[in-house]
Amino acid sequence: MYMGRIVFATGNAGKIREINAIMADTGMEVVSMKDAGIQIDVEENGKTYEENALIKARAAAAVAVSEDIVMADDSGLEIDYLNGEPGIYSARYLGENTSYRIKNADLVSRLEGVPDDKRTARFVCAIAAVLPDGRELTVRAAIEGRIGYEEKGANGFGYDPIFYVPEFQKTTAELTETEKNEVSHRGKALRLMKEELKKYENITCQ
Repeated sequence: MYMGRIVFATGNAGKIREINAIMADTGMEVVSMKDAGIQIDVEENGKTYEENALIKARAAAAVAVSEDIVMADDSGLEIDYLNGEPGIYSARYLGENTSYRIKNADLVSRLEGVPDDKRTARFVCAIAAVLPDGRELTVRAAIEGRIGYEEKGANGFGYDPIFYVPEFQKTTAELTETEKNEVSHRGKALRLMKEELKKYENITCQ
C-alpha cells in the first residue's frame, strides 16, 4: 500500500485519534492540518456531505505537499422525527460556537414525549480524498440508532452522548474506542476509503 502521509483536514483531536487507530495497519502516518502546517478557512456551502468533504479536501490539497494524500470528512446526525435535522448543518446547529451540551439538550427537549420507535436516527459520514495525481475519491457510511433521553458517557464527542446504539445498549459516548471504531459511521467510512486507497496503490505500482 502507498506508504506516504495522509493529511486529514480537521482540527478535531478526537477525530485524529479515531482515524489513526483505524488506519494504523496501512503504514501511513495520519496528521492534522495544523501538524502539516496548513491553515485554511473554508466555507462549507455544499448541499451534501460529499460536497462539503470535497470542498475541504480540495482547499487543503491546494496548499499541501504534493506527495500527500489529503482527506476530509463531513458528518452529521439525522433525526427522522425532525425530518432529518440537523443533517448537514449538524456542526452549525444553534451556532458553530455553541457547546454540544446545549445542542444535545435542545435536541432531546424537541423529542420530549416521543416514544422510542419514533426516535430513530443515524450518524452519516462522507470522506473525500484528493490523491497526489489529482484524482478524487468519496465514500459514505452510516450507523443507525436512536436519540436517548439524556446525555450518557464521556468517551465520545459532539452528539455521541445522546446517540443510543441498541445492539450495544449504550450511547456512542459509552462505547470503548475499539467498539466505536468497529461500528461508527466514521470507522465504516474510513475502512471503505482504505479499500479505495488499496486500488490506488495497485494502479500506481503497475
